[in-house]
Amino acid sequence: MANLNGFDATQVDPTVAYEPIPAGKYVVAITESELKPTKNNSGSYLQLTFEVLEGEFRGRKVWDRLCVNHPNPMTVKIARGNLSAICRAVGVMQPRDSVELHNLPLVITVKVKKRSDIPGGDELTNEVKGYEAKPSANTTPAPQAPIHSNTPPWKR
Repeated sequence: MANLNGFDATQVDPTVAYEPIPAGKYVVAITESELKPTKNNSGSYLQLTFEVLEGEFRGRKVWDRLCVNHPNPMTVKIARGNLSAICRAVGVMQPRDSVELHNLPLVITVKVKKRSDIPGGDELTNEVKGYEAKPSANTTPAPQAPIHSNTPPWKR
């Protein structure tokens, strides 16, 4: 038995089971980061928590893991490439601590996939597949030449 010290479920909102957010691009910010050991302690990964900042799924969270220390050099190369993409997206090129990447908007590309770590593998989860800078509100597209122009294409 465990003493619950007068817990009253009517005073606490129940936990809601969340389905993965749909695949797409989302404006997010990193809200948490932590370096954790791999399951077999052969390396470590940087776990990042992204919070959606805009749209229908505002407030939802997506997680990513970057295996920054691992016996397989290709795994490390991929993780460092992803970290570089994140740094470029938020404009912090030489962070000394992952907290320097927090609360800065960026765009992530999210996919939906079946979980491979669960027997049966029919449960769906989100996976981050790309990172890019959030477009600036001041950005205006370069003017395009009219499609039906008298100027030959090689002179446009």
